Parts: sequence; C-alpha cells; structure tokens
Amino acid sequence: PAAEPAPAAPKEEPAPASAVEQPLAPEQPPATEQPTAPADKPASSPTAEATPAPEEGSLAPPAEPQAPATEPEPKKPKAGCREGGGGCYCGGKGCQDEVGSAMLCLKCSFVFVLGTDWIAANQEPFLSMRYTIQNLSSGEKIHVRVKAVNASGASVPATLEQPVLIREILQLPKIRVPRHLRQTYIRRVGEAVNLMIPFQGKPQPQVIWTKGGQSLDTKRINIRNGEKDTIFFIREAQRSDSGKYHLTIRINGAEDKATMDIQVIEPPGPPQNLKLVDVWGFNVALEWTPPADNGNSEIKGYLVQKSDKKSGKWFTVLERCTRTSCTISDLIMGNTYSFRVFAENASGLSEKAAVTSSTAHIKKTKTVYQPEKIPQRDMMEPPKFTQPLTDRTTTRGYSTHLFCSVRGFPQPKIIWMKNQMEIREDPKYIAMTEHGVCSLEIRKPSPFDGGIYTCKAVNPLGEASVDCKLDVK
Repeated sequence: PAAEPAPAAPKEEPAPASAVEQPLAPEQPPATEQPTAPADKPASSPTAEATPAPEEGSLAPPAEPQAPATEPEPKKPKAGCREGGGGCYCGGKGCQDEVGSAMLCLKCSFVFVLGTDWIAANQEPFLSMRYTIQNLSSGEKIHVRVKAVNASGASVPATLEQPVLIREILQLPKIRVPRHLRQTYIRRVGEAVNLMIPFQGKPQPQVIWTKGGQSLDTKRINIRNGEKDTIFFIREAQRSDSGKYHLTIRINGAEDKATMDIQVIEPPGPPQNLKLVDVWGFNVALEWTPPADNGNSEIKGYLVQKSDKKSGKWFTVLERCTRTSCTISDLIMGNTYSFRVFAENASGLSEKAAVTSSTAHIKKTKTVYQPEKIPQRDMMEPPKFTQPLTDRTTTRGYSTHLFCSVRGFPQPKIIWMKNQMEIREDPKYIAMTEHGVCSLEIRKPSPFDGGIYTCKAVNPLGEASVDCKLDVK
C-alpha cells in the first residue's frame, strides 16, 4: 500500500483542470455528467460503478489491479469506443498501459461564446495528445474543453481559460494569368468567350471585374467566382464586347490586378472607289481606297479578280495585294474584262466586293508585214572541188565507188571520164550527183576496168576536174 500512491498522483491531474472551470458558472452543469454516468451503467459492471466513488481517496489504486481480472473478459467483444451514460467505454482494441489498466482516451468539445450547449468535436475518443477542430467559421469565438475517459467513465473536463478567436491564415492575393491571355485574346462575332483565371489568397478574396472603370453588364456577361478561380463567360460575343477588362483580387486592403484585352472581330466591308485608271496594250491599271469598316481588325491585303465578258467566270489574278493599286498584265487581245476587289483581315474576306463600273476592252492592233530588205549578194562562183578523188584498189567482181565533192553557182554539170574518154550511157557505170557530192559506181569490175578516172565540173564561169587511179586485181 505504501508504493501504490505514486501512480495515483497522475490520475488526480484532472483535478487542477476542474479549477480552471470553476470561474465559469455555466460550465458546471455539464460536469455533473460524471456522477450520473455510474447510475446509468448496466448492472453487469459493478466494479466500474464503484471506481468513481473512491476517486478522491488513496484506496483507489489498489482496486485497479483487480479490475483487469474480472472486467476485460466481458468487454473484449466490444469494438471501438461508444458513449454510455456520461462516459465512453473502450474495449476490444487492447488499449492498455504497462500496469494493465485501461488506457485513457480523450474527448474534445466546444461551445460558442454566446451559446450554452457544448458540441462534441470528435465522435469517438482519440489517444493522441493533439486534435484539430475543423469546419469552423472565421471570426467566431469558442470555449474548448477536453475530457479523459476510460472504462470507468469520464474525468472532470479541462477548459481553456480564454475563448479562442477563429482566424484564417492570411495569404496575399495573387492572380495567375494564363499564357494565352497575356496577349490580345481574339474571337469572332458569334463565338463564345470563356476565360478561367486562377488566383490564390486567404481568407476568401473579393473578386471585382470592371471595364473602363465601370461594372460589367450582367445581362451579357456571366461571372462565376470560386474559391480558387473566376470564370468570365459570354455566350455570343459582339464587337461591343471588345476592350480591356480589369480583374481585381482584394483581401483586407491587399490586392492584385490583371488586365485582359479581348478583341471581337468580323469580316471587313468592301473596298471603296474602285476605278479603272488606264488601259494600254495588254495591261490594265486599277486603284481603290480601303473599306470604311475594317471589321475591328487590321486589313492584311486585297484579293483582285478578273472576268472575261465571253465566259462570265471570275479568276484570281492577285492575292494579298498590300497596296491600294495594281497593274494587271497578259490580257487577251480582243476581249472585254471586268474587275473586282475583296478586302481581307484576320477574320477572312469581305462578304461583298467592289466591282469596276466600266470595262476594259483590249483592242486588236493592225499590223502590216514588211519583209526585211536583204542586200543582194553576188552568189556566182566557178566550179571548185572541195573533196578530190582518191586512188583505189579493188578486187575483181566486187563493185566499187568513187567519191568527190564540188561547189559552184550556177550548179555545175558533172562529166565522168576514163582514160580521158567520156563515160556515156554504159550500164556498167552509174553516176549520181546530190548536194554537191559526186559518185561513180563501177559494177563488178574486171582488170580491163582499171585506169585513170576523171570527174569534171563545168558551169558558165569555168570548169574544174579531179582524177584518180583504179587498180583491179
């Protein structure tokens, strides 16, 4: 018995906590739950009912070693902790300390400063020495108390001396502008505009959208703000929706700002004052002025087309012409042409085109052929052999040819001779002259056909001759 009072000292720790509760008069009624708890307990646990009574004396510690011998067996099937009477009973989890007694569990509850009823923060007891109460609203004040419970019941609650002010952790506001919104955001008329801009900040920041210093028209623009982003939505964009929109995120005087530039575009109007400036040869010059309405976008160029009056079809002659004038060439002589011009911007070509009021007719020019006067040249020339005859040796019975070439004007007359005797109509010899080339065929020669052969050319200006020797073996 002398050694037992040492562990009894920690069990009396809730007593100082009850002293903290004494200044709060309204807090005493909940503390009465402890004496009523044993009365509500079932009769099957007589030892649990007896333990709260000697809680103030020194005889309580000796009674605890006997409780595990009788109490754990009927309580082992029970799982977890459950509330019964005024306390919480633990069983089936093996929650025991070194000396074999049931381990203490904790229950946390709180009450608002202006309230009277205590609210349980945890549904089941917990073993940790730390607990977080969640889902509280910023700016409220609450009193917090904690009870220790074991198989025998709940202790006197320990209560904080001062109420706790719930304050959210402060985080400076910051807008995270997506990359595609850091430049001009372009949409076409009739398309939807859907922007989601994330941000951060605690507590929940105030989100403000403005345009030109004025609040937005909620009939056309829908704004939905969440905890971490804001959504800007227009179902069907109009050109009037173009402009710079300013987003402000504000928390207790601290703020962050961002600007979104939205440009809503549509096809431009047609060019103006298109006229036919000049027509010459196979060329036409055109001029015009920019359209009155550029569709809220810069004009990128002009598309020029021509139409032949015969076919009536339009053909493109120039694309993306950056100037307000052009020259069209390679037109067909005798045809009549009309011209039209479209304007183009980032949205596309204009729906209508500017058409020339007058047509361009490419006239047929009268041309007279005048042959070039070539000075007369004296082409008269006496015969002259450019390739002479050459000596040949042939075999008996094999035909052979003699060749030479001659020039002269007028064309000279060719005479073949053998041993200074003119060869006339002899079937053994075939003479031909073509383009100044003279040839003599000797058919199946015999040794008698050998000798000196001469080719003679004669015209009114003179004559020339060449000869050769033919051997037949």
